[in-house]
Amino acid sequence: MKMRLIVTFTIVLANVPALAKSPQRIYRDHPFIQDYSVKIPLSAALGDVELWRVRADRNGRIIVLSNRGLLQANGGSLASDNLYQPLLDTQINDIATYREQFVYLTEDAVLSNAWAGRFFVQHQTPKANTLQMGSDFDFLVLTDERAVHFSNGKQCSHWSISQGRKKGVAYDCRHNRYLLLSGDSVVGLKPPASSCRKTGAGVTVFEGSSLNCLALADSNRTLLVGTADGYIPLDANCFRPRSDMKKWLPCSDIRCIVEIDDRIWFGTAMGAFCLRSDGQMDYYASKRWLVDDEVVDISKGPDNSVLILSRRGLSIICFKEMTLEVKASHFTGLTRKRHIRYGLNSALVMTEAGDLSTGALVDEDNDGLWTAMYLASELFRYTVTKSDEALQNCYESFEAMERLVQINPIEGFPSRSFERSGHQTADKQHWHPTEEGRWVWKGTTSSDEIVGHFFAYTLFAELVPDEKWRSRAVALIDSIMDHIVRNNWYLIDYDDKPTLWGRWHPDYVNQFPRQVGDRRLNSVEIISFLQAAYHFTRKEVYKQKAFELLDKYGYLDNITTPVATFSRVSGIDLTTEWNHSDDELAFLSYWNLYRYAFSGKLRRLYCEAIKDHWQIERPEKNPLWNFIYAGTGAKDFDIEEAVWTLREFPLDTISWTIRNSHRKDLTLLEPNFRQQSTTNVLPPDERPMSKHNANSFRLDGGDSGQYEFSGDIYLLPYWMGRYLKIIQ
Repeated sequence: MKMRLIVTFTIVLANVPALAKSPQRIYRDHPFIQDYSVKIPLSAALGDVELWRVRADRNGRIIVLSNRGLLQANGGSLASDNLYQPLLDTQINDIATYREQFVYLTEDAVLSNAWAGRFFVQHQTPKANTLQMGSDFDFLVLTDERAVHFSNGKQCSHWSISQGRKKGVAYDCRHNRYLLLSGDSVVGLKPPASSCRKTGAGVTVFEGSSLNCLALADSNRTLLVGTADGYIPLDANCFRPRSDMKKWLPCSDIRCIVEIDDRIWFGTAMGAFCLRSDGQMDYYASKRWLVDDEVVDISKGPDNSVLILSRRGLSIICFKEMTLEVKASHFTGLTRKRHIRYGLNSALVMTEAGDLSTGALVDEDNDGLWTAMYLASELFRYTVTKSDEALQNCYESFEAMERLVQINPIEGFPSRSFERSGHQTADKQHWHPTEEGRWVWKGTTSSDEIVGHFFAYTLFAELVPDEKWRSRAVALIDSIMDHIVRNNWYLIDYDDKPTLWGRWHPDYVNQFPRQVGDRRLNSVEIISFLQAAYHFTRKEVYKQKAFELLDKYGYLDNITTPVATFSRVSGIDLTTEWNHSDDELAFLSYWNLYRYAFSGKLRRLYCEAIKDHWQIERPEKNPLWNFIYAGTGAKDFDIEEAVWTLREFPLDTISWTIRNSHRKDLTLLEPNFRQQSTTNVLPPDERPMSKHNANSFRLDGGDSGQYEFSGDIYLLPYWMGRYLKIIQ
């Protein structure tokens, strides 16, 4: 469910150099509606079961009708419903709700346990299999061959059904009639107005092809007919199409339709989607949202939820009011509970897809970078809230990053990761034992890690209250920078050779043509490192070396190269596609590049370079890129789009397999270097889960739910926005 952003204008004096102080827009963090899913699969003990209907009553009780009787959620799965013992020996053929109470169709009767059990009508209709409630306790009972109407507990009229297989029925209260979809025809069944009398056949009001289902909407003014290739909106008075068939949908094979509140919900063979009152669609598919995608039935659930019954279970789409700050608390808890390994922000890998109880913490090549991004978010949170818990988290993650540098014997060389020695690391490459043999550390460190270390250490040195802790961060900045300068702009590994990606020497950087992004990126990185190192240590060598690279070797020219000029270059593998990981490294480096510029002139040039890159990235609506750009004092950053992404970010960060390439509602672009697949980026909760280093326009992806991402993806931009006073 989507709501409008509330954006106001005020003056924010961001914590940046004086040049950047300017009026900026802010977002007031008002409550919005957050959707999330509760998935209830079939109990394995039931074996092979067909699920038919799902309904909820006014008490919040949910029941599912199956070929094995009534089911309910029990212990996290759908199991037999034993609540009403007399119903256990009764064959129930259909269920409905009337005035928010359950009504059952059995072989002999239509009955309810509500209203003191007084509603009981023997229908005397052999092979009755479908029930549709009308008004004032009137109802329609259907078999495969006829429809029988009951009023005041008595059979009043009946109609023969001869057009084909019965596919659905709805009650039109405005005209006091039932609309039956049989075969490829919609038939109107009008009960007699005065006295009860038998009637013959119904009146065919609409005919089509490949019709699957029907539903009334818009206060019974519109009849929606679902087909194998979209849906048709009909005027419910005259049954003329209100528009052409709607085909441009997430999935056009419509299996069921229902109006719930102000939205129209569609069930398909590839998930469910809802049409909002503003004309936009929300797509709920994949195991992020559903037990499986083959939707059988949809109905209104308790507490404004939506019940989606699919072939293998029930999914409850919940809508809860929350703020961005409350949402941040969710991701803080998720990260602390399942992603902290020795203080590092680590991955959780599951042996059973989606089963968090089978998860184990594992190392990754970028443990330092991911920890830096989490540490930065906690530093921003502490600065804004003065939370003792946030400060403790900062110290814990800082010590883990500090140990990455200190655990190996190479001065100023951060390890990629570390782990206790044992069988889990014995067969891994690039791992080296510590002197005492109890730990191992991983080499081959890349520029990704160095970017992360400088990003986190500079914030730590600025924001933590204890001077002793700040001095430790400054010492790490100095140590790493000294290593790079001392080794002629290279990271030197255990084998005394440069690592594959730790290279900033002019011979390496300037070998690339200007249209290769690495030339610009590596220049941005090393200058941001040197500026930060000079700012905190005041060692002139760092300033001298920076100007040597800027002026003598053209790094300033490299930094200001327009990003729009990047393209494929024959013979250079780095240009086969746009590298979104490089976007992440660039923007994290921009933070220090701008803040610690040696002069106002450089700061203005850097600001234009950052804006140039941001403009290319704007279609992704990335809040982190927007807020880093806003940190320069920019007024034209996209606050609405950034907050939209934060609000649409799913609470579930498991790497479920997601597919969107089949969707007809998307406008696909021709293949391009930027890998932008569609005109507009999908909401984060409809696309594959990823960190900030992936392509936001990727339509398909995931690994079947074997991996849970940490909450830093959300936490860093959110708390940066709070720190910059963009979100208030």
